[in-house]
Amino acid sequence: MKRIYLDHAATTSVDPVVVEAMLNHFTKKFGNASSIHQFGQEAKVALENSREIIAKKINADSKEIVFTSGGTESNNLALKGVAFANRNKGKHIITSRIEHECILNSCKWLEKQGFEVTRLPVDQYGFVRLEDLEKAIRKDTILVSVIHANNEVGTIEPIEKIGKICKEHDVHFHTDACQSFTKVPLDVKKRNLDLVTINSHKIYGPMGVGALYIKEGVKIETWQHGGGHEKDIRSGTENVPGIVGFAKAVEIAKEHDIQRMAKLRDVLIKGVLEEIPNTKLNGHPTMRLCNNANFSFKYIEGESLVLRLDARGIACSTGSACSSHTLGPSHVLLSIGLTPEDAHSSLRITVGKGNTEEEMEYTINTLREEIKNLRKISPFGD
Repeated sequence: MKRIYLDHAATTSVDPVVVEAMLNHFTKKFGNASSIHQFGQEAKVALENSREIIAKKINADSKEIVFTSGGTESNNLALKGVAFANRNKGKHIITSRIEHECILNSCKWLEKQGFEVTRLPVDQYGFVRLEDLEKAIRKDTILVSVIHANNEVGTIEPIEKIGKICKEHDVHFHTDACQSFTKVPLDVKKRNLDLVTINSHKIYGPMGVGALYIKEGVKIETWQHGGGHEKDIRSGTENVPGIVGFAKAVEIAKEHDIQRMAKLRDVLIKGVLEEIPNTKLNGHPTMRLCNNANFSFKYIEGESLVLRLDARGIACSTGSACSSHTLGPSHVLLSIGLTPEDAHSSLRITVGKGNTEEEMEYTINTLREEIKNLRKISPFGD
């Protein structure tokens, strides 16, 4: 049976070109980038070249890029680091209700440390309302953190407008761009961004590598102490092979791949909505990630559908892989107005650059059959 992977928002395979770029740094140029001998200096050169490539992609200076272990660490560092470094200015933080768990849980932890957090509601598509943000900003607000593109429903937030508001109020603006990086243009200067979280394994790079862009001049408290790596902001021996792979993944990300994924996404959305009754597309119909489709199917349970699809060779998910251990309905879907029943009936399908139209057709047909079967045994079936 052919296996079709449609869970690229959870992770991607590592591109063979990326693997090739990394190999030398496991076996030949394997030095510690902090060592002063030739092995170490070779690693140092590779590290700094990678930093340049990633910085250039977001129109930043290379000295503004701090490497981390991934998106979760970068988001923790951004929120906690800025909060504690600026606590003499204020203790108020603003975020949205549809953030990734690592943002929401960091905010909960900060509240226990005496900070105040405002969680902005979103509309039916998942957009933060700019007027709500304006009203929420106070004199003691030190940070706004709003995700660039939602990891479940794919809605792309108006971060340029949010950044403009933050700048006018002299408030730092952070965005979690793990899902959007290389898929949506991200110019940190044009969008008035002070901190940006990005990572590697969503863009055909290796797992365990990420970065935090920190605009020059932004005060940040370090949370990992050690030998002073990464300008003493994030100590720990740098994962040079992983970082080289991250940079190579950025280099090979091309516009034609984005257009191709968007075309497959649209084939999938059109087919599912036309052929499966009582189906709803979650998120905005057009302002969404090029690879994201999220549906609610009346009268079925999403996890059951995922298992049936998996048995027929199709891998997808009900939402964020990081929240898959929880049994409750998605906080994102509830926030955009779905009932708990509809949230539990949802499915996230995220295509990749290697998928084909034939695979989309097989997925649509399989979905139609399995949903029909599930509805037959559902006590709420049509």
